[in-house]
Amino acid sequence: MQITPLNPEDPPSLGDFELLGRIGQGGMGQVFLGESLGGEPAAVKVIKPSIVDSESRGRFAQEIEVLKTIWGPRIAAFLGADAEAEQPWLATEYVDGPDLARHVKTHGPLPSVLTAALGAVLAEALSAVHTQGLLHRDLKPANILLGPNGPKIIDFGLAAFTESHVSLTAPHQVVGTPICMAPEQAAGVKPLTSAVDVYALGALLLFAATGHYPHEAVTPYMVFHLVTDPDTAPDLSDAPGELLPLLTGMLAHGAKDRPSLTEVVQQCRSVIEGNGMKIAQARRRLTAHTAGQRHQVAPADAPGLPLPAPASDTDTKTAPATQDVPAPPLPDSPAPSPTVVETVPDLTDPPVQDSPDATPPTTGGPSCEPRREQPAPDRPPTMSRRPRQGTHTPRHSVQARRTAERLRAAYAASAPF
Repeated sequence: MQITPLNPEDPPSLGDFELLGRIGQGGMGQVFLGESLGGEPAAVKVIKPSIVDSESRGRFAQEIEVLKTIWGPRIAAFLGADAEAEQPWLATEYVDGPDLARHVKTHGPLPSVLTAALGAVLAEALSAVHTQGLLHRDLKPANILLGPNGPKIIDFGLAAFTESHVSLTAPHQVVGTPICMAPEQAAGVKPLTSAVDVYALGALLLFAATGHYPHEAVTPYMVFHLVTDPDTAPDLSDAPGELLPLLTGMLAHGAKDRPSLTEVVQQCRSVIEGNGMKIAQARRRLTAHTAGQRHQVAPADAPGLPLPAPASDTDTKTAPATQDVPAPPLPDSPAPSPTVVETVPDLTDPPVQDSPDATPPTTGGPSCEPRREQPAPDRPPTMSRRPRQGTHTPRHSVQARRTAERLRAAYAASAPF
Protein backbone atom coordinates (compact mmCIF):
# COMPACT_ATOMS: atom_id res chain seq x y z
CA MET A 1 0.00 0.00 0.00
CA GLN A 2 1.49 3.32 -1.04
CA ILE A 3 2.16 6.05 1.45
CA THR A 4 0.75 9.42 0.43
CA PRO A 5 2.29 12.80 1.27
CA LEU A 6 1.03 14.86 4.18
CA ASN A 7 -1.74 17.35 3.52
CA PRO A 8 -1.03 21.03 4.21
CA GLU A 9 -3.27 20.91 7.31
CA ASP A 10 -1.51 17.85 8.78
CA PRO A 11 0.78 18.48 11.75
CA PRO A 12 4.52 18.11 11.02
CA SER A 13 5.04 16.22 14.28
CA LEU A 14 3.24 14.79 17.29
CA GLY A 15 5.12 14.43 20.54
CA ASP A 16 8.60 13.21 19.66
CA PHE A 17 7.45 11.69 16.36
CA GLU A 18 8.05 13.49 13.07
CA LEU A 19 5.26 12.71 10.59
CA LEU A 20 6.44 11.57 7.15
CA GLY A 21 3.21 10.69 5.33
CA ARG A 22 -0.27 9.17 5.47
CA ILE A 23 -0.70 5.40 5.59
CA GLY A 24 -4.47 5.09 6.06
CA GLN A 25 -7.59 6.09 7.88
CA GLY A 26 -9.40 4.27 10.67
CA GLY A 27 -12.75 4.66 12.32
CA MET A 28 -11.57 7.27 14.81
CA GLY A 29 -9.08 9.17 12.70
CA GLN A 30 -6.04 9.38 10.45
CA VAL A 31 -3.03 7.07 10.61
CA PHE A 32 0.37 8.55 9.77
CA LEU A 33 3.80 7.15 9.18
CA GLY A 34 6.04 8.69 11.81
CA GLU A 35 9.61 8.47 13.00
CA SER A 36 11.00 8.84 16.50
CA LEU A 37 14.00 10.98 17.41
CA GLY A 38 16.10 7.83 17.30
CA GLY A 39 14.86 6.89 13.83
CA GLU A 40 12.29 4.26 14.85
CA PRO A 41 9.40 4.02 12.33
CA ALA A 42 5.93 4.21 13.88
CA ALA A 43 2.28 4.11 12.92
CA VAL A 44 0.78 7.21 14.56
CA LYS A 45 -3.01 7.29 14.97
CA VAL A 46 -4.69 10.66 15.55
CA ILE A 47 -8.31 11.17 16.60
CA LYS A 48 -10.39 13.18 14.13
CA PRO A 49 -10.83 16.77 15.32
CA SER A 50 -14.58 16.46 14.67
CA ILE A 51 -14.99 13.78 17.34
CA VAL A 52 -12.56 15.08 19.96
CA ASP A 53 -14.68 15.57 23.07
CA SER A 54 -14.54 14.45 26.68
CA GLU A 55 -16.13 11.08 25.88
CA SER A 56 -13.80 10.25 22.97
CA ARG A 57 -10.79 11.35 25.01
CA GLY A 58 -11.91 9.04 27.82
CA ARG A 59 -12.26 6.07 25.46
CA PHE A 60 -8.92 6.89 23.87
CA ALA A 61 -7.21 7.12 27.25
CA GLN A 62 -8.70 3.76 28.24
CA GLU A 63 -7.50 2.23 24.98
CA ILE A 64 -4.00 3.51 25.74
CA GLU A 65 -4.02 1.93 29.20
CA VAL A 66 -5.04 -1.41 27.66
CA LEU A 67 -2.32 -1.23 25.01
CA LYS A 68 0.33 -0.56 27.63
CA THR A 69 -0.35 -4.00 29.11
CA ILE A 70 -0.05 -5.89 25.81
CA TRP A 71 3.33 -7.23 24.78
CA GLY A 72 4.93 -10.07 22.84
CA PRO A 73 7.20 -10.74 19.83
CA ARG A 74 4.18 -11.18 17.51
CA ILE A 75 2.39 -8.04 18.77
CA ALA A 76 2.99 -4.60 17.25
CA ALA A 77 4.65 -2.75 20.14
CA PHE A 78 3.20 0.29 21.91
CA LEU A 79 5.58 3.25 21.47
CA GLY A 80 3.84 6.25 22.98
CA ALA A 81 0.63 8.27 23.30
CA ASP A 82 -0.94 11.46 24.62
CA ALA A 83 -4.69 11.48 25.27
CA GLU A 84 -4.57 15.03 26.64
CA ALA A 85 -2.92 16.67 23.61
CA GLU A 86 -4.92 19.08 21.44
CA GLN A 87 -4.87 16.29 18.86
CA PRO A 88 -4.81 13.06 20.89
CA TRP A 89 -2.40 10.54 19.34
CA LEU A 90 -1.17 7.00 19.74
CA ALA A 91 2.04 5.52 18.27
CA THR A 92 2.68 1.81 17.71
CA GLU A 93 5.36 -0.15 15.90
CA TYR A 94 5.33 0.23 12.12
CA VAL A 95 5.36 -3.20 10.44
CA ASP A 96 6.70 -3.04 6.89
CA GLY A 97 4.52 -5.53 5.05
CA PRO A 98 1.04 -6.15 3.63
CA ASP A 99 -1.82 -7.43 5.72
CA LEU A 100 -3.03 -11.01 5.26
CA ALA A 101 -6.24 -9.92 3.51
CA ARG A 102 -4.33 -8.00 0.86
CA HIS A 103 -1.78 -10.77 0.42
CA VAL A 104 -4.41 -13.46 -0.19
CA LYS A 105 -6.37 -11.16 -2.49
CA THR A 106 -3.25 -10.46 -4.54
CA HIS A 107 -1.46 -13.82 -4.51
CA GLY A 108 -4.12 -16.38 -3.62
CA PRO A 109 -4.45 -18.69 -0.59
CA LEU A 110 -1.50 -20.01 1.39
CA PRO A 111 -0.41 -23.65 1.11
CA SER A 112 -1.78 -25.79 3.94
CA VAL A 113 1.61 -26.19 5.67
CA LEU A 114 2.15 -22.44 5.72
CA THR A 115 -1.42 -21.89 6.92
CA ALA A 116 -0.65 -24.26 9.81
CA ALA A 117 2.55 -22.34 10.55
CA LEU A 118 0.57 -19.08 10.60
CA GLY A 119 -1.97 -20.68 12.95
CA ALA A 120 0.73 -21.86 15.36
CA VAL A 121 2.41 -18.44 15.45
CA LEU A 122 -0.82 -16.50 16.01
CA ALA A 123 -2.31 -18.96 18.50
CA GLU A 124 0.82 -18.77 20.64
CA ALA A 125 0.76 -14.95 20.48
CA LEU A 126 -2.92 -14.78 21.44
CA SER A 127 -2.34 -17.22 24.29
CA ALA A 128 0.21 -14.81 25.76
CA VAL A 129 -2.30 -11.95 25.43
CA HIS A 130 -4.96 -14.03 27.20
CA THR A 131 -2.63 -14.71 30.14
CA GLN A 132 -2.56 -10.92 30.60
CA GLY A 133 -6.34 -11.00 31.13
CA LEU A 134 -7.07 -9.57 27.66
CA LEU A 135 -9.02 -10.53 24.56
CA HIS A 136 -8.46 -9.13 21.08
CA ARG A 137 -12.14 -9.41 20.02
CA ASP A 138 -11.54 -8.19 16.45
CA LEU A 139 -9.03 -10.63 15.00
CA LYS A 140 -9.28 -10.68 11.19
CA PRO A 141 -6.95 -10.90 8.15
CA ALA A 142 -6.65 -7.11 7.92
CA ASN A 143 -5.21 -7.07 11.46
CA ILE A 144 -2.39 -9.48 10.63
CA LEU A 145 0.64 -7.82 9.06
CA LEU A 146 3.12 -10.02 7.19
CA GLY A 147 6.34 -8.25 8.10
CA PRO A 148 9.95 -9.04 7.12
CA ASN A 149 10.41 -10.95 10.39
CA GLY A 150 7.11 -12.81 10.33
CA PRO A 151 3.44 -12.04 11.04
CA LYS A 152 2.38 -9.58 13.71
CA ILE A 153 -1.01 -8.78 15.25
CA ILE A 154 -2.16 -5.16 15.22
CA ASP A 155 -5.15 -3.04 16.20
CA PHE A 156 -5.97 -3.90 19.77
CA GLY A 157 -8.26 -0.88 19.78
CA LEU A 158 -11.22 -3.17 20.49
CA ALA A 159 -9.35 -5.28 23.01
CA ALA A 160 -10.63 -5.14 26.56
CA PHE A 161 -9.95 -6.65 29.91
CA THR A 162 -12.24 -9.63 30.37
CA GLU A 163 -15.67 -8.27 31.21
CA SER A 164 -15.35 -9.23 34.84
CA HIS A 165 -12.82 -6.41 35.17
CA VAL A 166 -13.73 -3.61 32.77
CA SER A 167 -15.53 -3.08 29.48
CA LEU A 168 -14.84 -0.54 26.79
CA THR A 169 -18.34 -0.81 25.36
CA ALA A 170 -21.84 -0.16 26.55
CA PRO A 171 -24.07 -3.05 27.65
CA HIS A 172 -25.57 -5.07 24.74
CA GLN A 173 -23.28 -3.29 22.26
CA VAL A 174 -21.70 -5.66 19.73
CA VAL A 175 -18.16 -4.80 18.70
CA GLY A 176 -16.10 -6.54 16.04
CA THR A 177 -16.15 -7.66 12.41
CA PRO A 178 -19.09 -9.97 11.53
CA ILE A 179 -17.23 -12.22 9.06
CA CYS A 180 -14.79 -13.34 11.79
CA MET A 181 -17.06 -12.96 14.82
CA ALA A 182 -17.92 -15.83 17.16
CA PRO A 183 -21.66 -16.64 17.51
CA GLU A 184 -21.79 -15.65 21.19
CA GLN A 185 -20.06 -12.35 20.45
CA ALA A 186 -22.48 -11.60 17.60
CA ALA A 187 -25.40 -12.40 19.90
CA GLY A 188 -24.14 -9.92 22.52
CA VAL A 189 -23.47 -12.57 25.18
CA LYS A 190 -21.47 -11.38 28.20
CA PRO A 191 -18.95 -12.11 29.55
CA LEU A 192 -16.86 -13.16 26.60
CA THR A 193 -14.12 -15.75 26.94
CA SER A 194 -10.94 -16.67 25.09
CA ALA A 195 -13.11 -18.88 22.82
CA VAL A 196 -14.10 -15.79 20.79
CA ASP A 197 -10.50 -15.31 19.69
CA VAL A 198 -10.22 -19.05 18.91
CA TYR A 199 -13.23 -18.77 16.58
CA ALA A 200 -11.87 -15.60 14.93
CA LEU A 201 -8.50 -17.28 14.41
CA GLY A 202 -10.29 -20.23 12.80
CA ALA A 203 -12.12 -17.86 10.42
CA LEU A 204 -8.83 -16.14 9.64
CA LEU A 205 -7.06 -19.45 8.90
CA LEU A 206 -9.96 -20.60 6.71
CA PHE A 207 -9.59 -17.38 4.71
CA ALA A 208 -5.81 -17.86 4.50
CA ALA A 209 -6.26 -21.40 3.12
CA THR A 210 -9.27 -20.83 0.82
CA GLY A 211 -9.82 -17.10 0.24
CA HIS A 212 -13.31 -17.15 1.78
CA TYR A 213 -14.86 -16.84 5.26
CA PRO A 214 -17.07 -19.31 7.19
CA HIS A 215 -20.18 -17.17 6.57
CA GLU A 216 -20.57 -14.66 3.75
CA ALA A 217 -23.60 -12.63 2.68
CA VAL A 218 -24.56 -9.40 0.94
CA THR A 219 -24.99 -7.32 4.11
CA PRO A 220 -23.48 -7.42 7.62
CA TYR A 221 -26.96 -8.05 9.05
CA MET A 222 -27.31 -11.20 6.95
CA VAL A 223 -23.86 -12.33 8.13
CA PHE A 224 -24.95 -11.79 11.74
CA HIS A 225 -27.97 -14.00 11.10
CA LEU A 226 -25.87 -16.79 9.60
CA VAL A 227 -23.26 -16.63 12.37
CA THR A 228 -25.80 -16.80 15.20
CA ASP A 229 -27.96 -19.54 13.62
CA PRO A 230 -26.92 -22.89 15.20
CA ASP A 231 -28.37 -24.77 12.24
CA THR A 232 -26.15 -22.99 9.68
CA ALA A 233 -22.79 -24.75 9.43
CA PRO A 234 -19.70 -22.77 8.41
CA ASP A 235 -18.67 -23.06 4.78
CA LEU A 236 -15.50 -25.19 4.79
CA SER A 237 -15.48 -25.82 1.05
CA ASP A 238 -12.03 -25.84 -0.58
CA ALA A 239 -10.34 -26.26 2.82
CA PRO A 240 -7.40 -28.71 2.62
CA GLY A 241 -8.30 -32.10 4.10
CA GLU A 242 -5.43 -32.02 6.59
CA LEU A 243 -6.78 -28.73 8.02
CA LEU A 244 -10.44 -29.76 8.19
CA PRO A 245 -10.38 -31.26 11.73
CA LEU A 246 -8.65 -28.16 13.10
CA LEU A 247 -10.95 -25.67 11.34
CA THR A 248 -14.10 -27.64 12.20
CA GLY A 249 -13.24 -27.52 15.90
CA MET A 250 -12.21 -23.86 15.94
CA LEU A 251 -15.40 -22.81 14.13
CA ALA A 252 -17.75 -24.82 16.36
CA HIS A 253 -20.94 -22.91 17.22
CA GLY A 254 -20.63 -23.57 20.95
CA ALA A 255 -17.75 -21.88 22.76
CA LYS A 256 -17.13 -24.96 24.94
CA ASP A 257 -16.74 -27.15 21.84
CA ARG A 258 -13.74 -25.22 20.52
CA PRO A 259 -10.14 -26.23 21.30
CA SER A 260 -7.91 -24.14 23.53
CA LEU A 261 -5.16 -22.08 21.91
CA THR A 262 -2.59 -24.56 23.22
CA GLU A 263 -4.47 -27.36 21.45
CA VAL A 264 -4.56 -25.25 18.29
CA VAL A 265 -0.77 -24.92 18.39
CA GLN A 266 -0.40 -28.69 18.86
CA GLN A 267 -2.74 -29.49 15.96
CA CYS A 268 -0.92 -27.04 13.71
CA ARG A 269 2.37 -28.71 14.62
CA SER A 270 0.90 -32.10 13.74
CA VAL A 271 -0.04 -30.88 10.27
CA ILE A 272 3.45 -29.45 9.75
CA GLU A 273 5.24 -32.53 11.05
CA GLY A 274 2.97 -34.75 8.96
CA ASN A 275 4.49 -33.03 5.94
CA GLY A 276 8.01 -33.90 7.08
CA MET A 277 8.83 -30.42 8.35
CA LYS A 278 9.72 -28.92 11.73
CA ILE A 279 7.77 -25.99 13.13
CA ALA A 280 10.76 -23.62 13.01
CA GLN A 281 11.39 -24.52 9.38
CA ALA A 282 7.72 -23.96 8.51
CA ARG A 283 7.79 -20.56 10.18
CA ARG A 284 10.84 -19.52 8.17
CA ARG A 285 9.19 -20.75 4.98
CA LEU A 286 6.07 -18.73 5.78
CA THR A 287 8.10 -15.53 6.13
CA ALA A 288 10.17 -16.28 3.00
CA HIS A 289 7.01 -17.12 1.04
CA THR A 290 5.13 -13.94 1.91
CA ALA A 291 8.20 -11.73 1.53
CA GLY A 292 9.06 -13.29 -1.84
CA GLN A 293 5.56 -12.84 -3.26
CA ARG A 294 5.41 -9.32 -1.89
CA HIS A 295 8.26 -8.28 -4.20
CA GLN A 296 6.26 -9.41 -7.23
CA VAL A 297 3.91 -6.44 -6.70
CA ALA A 298 4.79 -3.08 -8.26
CA PRO A 299 2.99 -0.24 -6.48
CA ALA A 300 2.15 2.93 -8.33
CA ASP A 301 4.29 5.97 -7.65
CA ALA A 302 3.09 8.00 -4.71
CA PRO A 303 1.75 11.31 -6.05
CA GLY A 304 3.55 14.46 -5.09
CA LEU A 305 6.81 12.82 -3.99
CA PRO A 306 10.02 14.02 -5.69
CA LEU A 307 11.97 11.41 -7.65
CA PRO A 308 15.76 11.30 -7.35
CA ALA A 309 17.88 12.58 -10.19
CA PRO A 310 18.75 10.01 -12.87
CA ALA A 311 21.95 8.06 -12.34
CA SER A 312 24.96 9.38 -14.24
CA ASP A 313 26.51 7.58 -17.20
CA THR A 314 29.46 6.73 -15.01
CA ASP A 315 27.22 5.05 -12.45
CA THR A 316 25.61 2.91 -15.12
CA LYS A 317 28.80 1.93 -16.90
CA THR A 318 30.73 0.93 -13.77
CA ALA A 319 27.93 -1.13 -12.24
CA PRO A 320 28.40 -4.87 -12.85
CA ALA A 321 26.00 -6.46 -15.32
CA THR A 322 23.58 -8.99 -13.87
CA GLN A 323 20.92 -11.39 -15.08
CA ASP A 324 17.56 -12.05 -13.45
CA VAL A 325 17.63 -15.16 -11.29
CA PRO A 326 14.15 -16.73 -11.04
CA ALA A 327 13.31 -18.06 -7.58
CA PRO A 328 11.92 -21.63 -7.54
CA PRO A 329 8.40 -21.90 -6.07
CA LEU A 330 7.93 -23.38 -2.62
CA PRO A 331 6.51 -26.90 -2.40
CA ASP A 332 2.71 -26.91 -2.34
CA SER A 333 2.63 -23.20 -3.16
CA PRO A 334 0.38 -21.62 -5.81
CA ALA A 335 1.87 -20.42 -9.06
CA PRO A 336 3.13 -16.82 -8.92
CA SER A 337 0.42 -14.36 -9.81
CA PRO A 338 0.84 -11.55 -12.35
CA THR A 339 2.18 -8.20 -11.28
CA VAL A 340 -0.56 -6.21 -9.62
CA VAL A 341 -0.72 -2.44 -9.21
CA GLU A 342 -2.87 -1.18 -6.35
CA THR A 343 -3.50 2.53 -5.88
CA VAL A 344 -6.69 2.75 -3.82
CA PRO A 345 -6.07 2.74 -0.05
CA ASP A 346 -8.19 0.63 2.29
CA LEU A 347 -9.86 3.19 4.54
CA THR A 348 -11.26 0.71 7.03
CA ASP A 349 -8.03 -0.57 8.52
CA PRO A 350 -4.55 0.92 8.92
CA PRO A 351 -2.88 -0.23 5.70
CA VAL A 352 0.74 -0.97 5.14
CA GLN A 353 3.24 -0.35 2.42
CA ASP A 354 4.04 -2.74 -0.41
CA SER A 355 7.34 -3.53 -2.10
CA PRO A 356 9.81 -1.15 -3.76
CA ASP A 357 9.08 0.03 -7.26
CA ALA A 358 9.54 -2.38 -10.13
CA THR A 359 12.34 -1.83 -12.66
CA PRO A 360 11.49 1.14 -14.91
CA PRO A 361 11.10 0.71 -18.68
CA THR A 362 14.27 0.92 -20.73
CA THR A 363 12.81 2.64 -23.77
CA GLY A 364 12.35 6.36 -24.05
CA GLY A 365 9.12 8.28 -23.91
CA PRO A 366 6.97 10.04 -21.34
CA SER A 367 6.47 6.86 -19.28
CA CYS A 368 10.20 6.26 -18.84
CA GLU A 369 10.74 7.64 -15.35
CA PRO A 370 13.93 7.18 -13.28
CA ARG A 371 13.89 4.51 -10.58
CA ARG A 372 12.96 5.75 -7.12
CA GLU A 373 15.80 5.97 -4.59
CA GLN A 374 15.92 2.79 -2.46
CA PRO A 375 15.71 3.56 1.30
CA ALA A 376 17.91 2.16 4.00
CA PRO A 377 16.63 -1.08 5.63
CA ASP A 378 15.35 0.67 8.74
CA ARG A 379 13.26 3.20 6.77
CA PRO A 380 9.90 2.59 5.14
CA PRO A 381 10.38 1.98 1.41
CA THR A 382 8.45 4.73 -0.36
CA MET A 383 8.48 7.67 1.99
CA SER A 384 11.53 9.67 3.00
CA ARG A 385 12.08 12.38 5.58
CA ARG A 386 11.26 15.88 4.46
CA PRO A 387 14.43 17.49 3.07
CA ARG A 388 16.18 19.78 5.51
CA GLN A 389 18.19 22.83 4.54
CA GLY A 390 21.91 22.30 4.32
CA THR A 391 21.80 18.49 4.28
CA HIS A 392 23.12 16.21 1.55
CA THR A 393 21.80 12.76 0.75
CA PRO A 394 24.41 10.55 -0.99
CA ARG A 395 23.19 8.75 -4.10
CA HIS A 396 24.07 5.20 -5.07
CA SER A 397 24.21 3.47 -8.46
CA VAL A 398 20.80 2.34 -9.61
CA GLN A 399 22.32 -0.75 -11.23
CA ALA A 400 24.27 -1.58 -8.07
CA ARG A 401 21.05 -1.52 -6.04
CA ARG A 402 19.37 -3.84 -8.53
CA THR A 403 22.36 -6.19 -8.41
CA ALA A 404 22.17 -6.37 -4.63
CA GLU A 405 18.43 -7.06 -4.72
CA ARG A 406 18.86 -9.91 -7.20
CA LEU A 407 21.72 -11.43 -5.23
CA ARG A 408 19.56 -11.39 -2.10
CA ALA A 409 16.69 -13.01 -4.01
CA ALA A 410 19.00 -15.70 -5.40
CA TYR A 411 20.42 -16.44 -1.93
CA ALA A 412 16.93 -16.65 -0.40
CA ALA A 413 15.81 -19.02 -3.18
CA SER A 414 18.71 -21.42 -2.56
CA ALA A 415 18.45 -21.39 1.24
CA PRO A 416 17.68 -24.82 2.76
CA PHE A 417 14.62 -23.43 4.50
